[in-house]
Amino acid sequence: MSGTLVLDCEGLSKLVRRTPELTEWLAAAEAEDIRVVTSSVTLVEARDPRTNQARFDYAVSRVNIIPPTETVARHASKLLAAAGLHGHKYALDAIVAATALASPAPVTVLTSNTEDLRVLCGPGIRVLKI
Repeated sequence: MSGTLVLDCEGLSKLVRRTPELTEWLAAAEAEDIRVVTSSVTLVEARDPRTNQARFDYAVSRVNIIPPTETVARHASKLLAAAGLHGHKYALDAIVAATALASPAPVTVLTSNTEDLRVLCGPGIRVLKI
């Protein structure tokens, strides 16, 4: 593997909706042997009741699902504290950030929320707007 592509809620939602931009990212990641991941909590956050379950399940089957282990959760908690952010509002972003930081480099996170994820991930992770 030559790196990791992390999808947050918006990235996964766009994969489910089959947006051309996300389809291109997945094709490029596959061509470069880049692992595509999302946190298991992102599955819950991205679930839209208007989306057919089979379509959602197919999209999810195309990425590696990473569970938030205790280590990831503790790291997420420390990231929140260091950034001065409250878990009630930023918990899921912190888990995505901790997942990205635990992934093989180089790591790119695709998100609609670049400001918060850049703060949580720090300079070692590329955070791009999707």
